[in-house]
Amino acid sequence: MAPSPPASRVRWTIVWLLVGFSLVSYVERMNISVAAKFMVPELGLTQVQMGQIFSAFLLGYAALQIPLGMLGDRFGPYRVLAVLGWAWALLTVLSGYIPGTLTGTGVGAFGGLVVIRFLLGTTIAGVYPLCARTVANWQPVSERAFAYSFVIAGVSIGSAITPPAVAWLMVTLGWRQSFYLTSTLAVAIAVLWMRYGADGPRQHRGVSEAELAAIETGQQGADMATGESSKAAWGQALRNRSLQLLSLSYFFVGYVLYVFVFWFFTYLVDVRQFSILGSGVVTSLPFVVAGFLSPVGGAICDRLTVWWGRRQGRRVTAMFGVLVAASCLFIGIRTGNAYLAVATFSLAFGFQMFAESAYWSAAMDIGGRATGAATGLINTANNLGGVVSTALMPMLVERFGWGVAFNSCAVVAAVAALLWLGIRADRPVVVAERLQPEAEALEAI
Repeated sequence: MAPSPPASRVRWTIVWLLVGFSLVSYVERMNISVAAKFMVPELGLTQVQMGQIFSAFLLGYAALQIPLGMLGDRFGPYRVLAVLGWAWALLTVLSGYIPGTLTGTGVGAFGGLVVIRFLLGTTIAGVYPLCARTVANWQPVSERAFAYSFVIAGVSIGSAITPPAVAWLMVTLGWRQSFYLTSTLAVAIAVLWMRYGADGPRQHRGVSEAELAAIETGQQGADMATGESSKAAWGQALRNRSLQLLSLSYFFVGYVLYVFVFWFFTYLVDVRQFSILGSGVVTSLPFVVAGFLSPVGGAICDRLTVWWGRRQGRRVTAMFGVLVAASCLFIGIRTGNAYLAVATFSLAFGFQMFAESAYWSAAMDIGGRATGAATGLINTANNLGGVVSTALMPMLVERFGWGVAFNSCAVVAAVAALLWLGIRADRPVVVAERLQPEAEALEAI
């Protein structure tokens, strides 16, 4: 008898493609935070106006999280992700071309950038709910946190490479060219996804029967939501108390996250006295640390979930990571040595990202057949937190100084951790009637 062919590992190829989307999305959103140093004087903008431009992106990003997640639930994530990748490329090019060229400087440049970055936000809005929907389709429950932790690590990788790369491009070629060149990354990931991606394992020709069986057995009834079943699922998920508490907690996490994304570079230059190029390199360090700690958190979350169940496994991982992050923020702002402060802030961001996979896997667990809508809700809340912090930080700094601004981050992080005491990831609320026996089995995990 001939030996059986080895099981395929296509689900992990899909994960790496999702990592690519995650990485590229952060390059396209974060490039302006570094380019702003040259854009502000050339375009006649103020720091407050730049904060409003950052917030415009986040408003657009928050606006379509749930609708694009619903599209993934209803039709599958494959086509939606492909279209969004091409849109990122176009809008990134326009970010470099329109302000100061077609709109002039001052108010015209400000208005043009607000519109372009808002639209970019609406197109990037779908990336994480659609990635979550894809992970839920492709991964068994016991691998979801670890798989999604690599998608989160893509955030860190993109954020780590963007400051030094864009800083170098700005100094060498100019800030406009930095937008043009980074847009090619969006083209590349869109092409790769169209060639190798798929909605689920049954739509991919490379998946073996052994891998398909492993995926579907491990999902235990949490199959892909499509068609009419999605409509009933959405309302149940969005009204769930645990999902609402999870969203509120993630709002506070977003408040802290976007301080690092949009204002950490400025803090290093203005307060810690690093050079432009030096700050570009140092700004990447929190994201390097997070790129390591994110998969560690995902692996620990899955392991604790197997040992203690989803309620405690997700909760302990999230609370530990966020509380350590709050402590490091509190210490970092009080540290006199610039390099020690950077190390402490890097740990703060890293441990916050350590907790991320717990948030997303809990939303998948709770949402079930409405995973796209559920993860869209928590990410909407996360980015509304970013809208608040990106607009509030320059006001806090101007009135009270950087110490108060970073202390606010430590306080809201601690609140985010405490909210997990009321979150039950072990109670999925959206399961079709025909899948109730499998739902009971899922409760036991």
